[in-house]
Amino acid sequence: MVLDGAGLTCAQVHAATYDAARVTINSLDRARAAWAAAQELTGPLYGRSTGVGANRDVLLGEGAGIDLLRSHACGAGPLVEPARARAMLVVRLNQLLAGGSGVDPALLPVLADAINGGFTPPIRTYGAIGTGDLTALSTTALCLLGELPWRREPSAGPDPRFDLDPADALPFISSGAATLADAAIACHRLRALFETAVDVAALSFTAVDASAEPLAAAVQEARPHHGQAVVAARLRALITREPAGRVQDPYGFRAFAQVHGAAMDVLDRAAATVEIDLNSATENPLIAGSLAWHNGNFHGAPVALALDALRTALVQTAQLSTVRLATLMDPAYTGRHPFLADRPGASGALILEYVAQDALAELRQLATPATTGTATLSRGTEDHASFATQAARHALRCLEPLEIVLACEHAAATRALRTPGPDRPLTDELEESRQTITQGLAPPTPAL
Repeated sequence: MVLDGAGLTCAQVHAATYDAARVTINSLDRARAAWAAAQELTGPLYGRSTGVGANRDVLLGEGAGIDLLRSHACGAGPLVEPARARAMLVVRLNQLLAGGSGVDPALLPVLADAINGGFTPPIRTYGAIGTGDLTALSTTALCLLGELPWRREPSAGPDPRFDLDPADALPFISSGAATLADAAIACHRLRALFETAVDVAALSFTAVDASAEPLAAAVQEARPHHGQAVVAARLRALITREPAGRVQDPYGFRAFAQVHGAAMDVLDRAAATVEIDLNSATENPLIAGSLAWHNGNFHGAPVALALDALRTALVQTAQLSTVRLATLMDPAYTGRHPFLADRPGASGALILEYVAQDALAELRQLATPATTGTATLSRGTEDHASFATQAARHALRCLEPLEIVLACEHAAATRALRTPGPDRPLTDELEESRQTITQGLAPPTPAL
């Protein structure tokens, strides 16, 4: 995977994270230009010659940057899994290649070696509020300096080392790379689940002989939302049986393209927003031309708002899955015994509704907006926070319950298309359905 500071995608972050894709650097030209410009700057420069936050007006002596790293390398909670820490390194390396930080360009090949060599920093879950991942990146910097141990793969070689200039301390940590890494992984995995949701819906359409009339091209042309048209077209292609042609089916079928298509559109916008920041110089100050520009590009508001919308949208998709699951339990639609049982009075697949509703409740909780809160820190000089970190973390946590909801529908639709057997534990069938849904993806991200 070639990193150039301009073309990194959510899919590539995921590949570098879970497929162990090696990274190479295309060119250091922009990083060199920013570094050269930074060497010529004079006068007070935030974080380089001054303190940070409320200490912005305090001029500091040489070497103060290392103390900044030591003071900020404090997180809490469980260690972040190595794959996500690796993704953070990929994102930060790509951002530094975009230029604008002014850090020594000799650092960048060392970061690439760490990524390719199986080294990750021991970063912890809690410590950021969407205005820069200061704790995670300070920890990374101390690993590079040899003051903290790297986490390593068994086959890893010598520890990556770099004598970071104290003036480069703040420029290195002025980024939301860990938050963006989580956001990119979530967007990529959710895209795969959203696409699989169409396949699952197709099984349910077939199992209840749902009408394909709502999917007609003429219907989509009358209301030309992009996602709706794409979902309807894909679903039309997947339905192989001639539908019974009821006049009206429940909304889980009749409005599927509208609801799921809208969620796909929200996902597209979220991924595009994240990818802008993956390839942006979010530094403060920004080294551009021959000047340093103090700014707020580190603020994660665009990503936080996009991820809040995405988590809300995926709840809509999950809700429609649970109502299709309920329809599959109804003999009026399947022609089978209630709950897809093998005989009257048996419970059949009834328990799948309980499991799905439990997972749906979790999704509703995770959809609570992160952006409605804020924080004031550092004696009032940092008086707003995006909480993009929490928005991204919750997006990752949505993966498991969404998989479970879709797996419940898949298991029920598969059962409806076969001759149901006698009552028995359905754990194995449900797990098989979940494996089908996640086929081709990395192992599910564990609950955080």
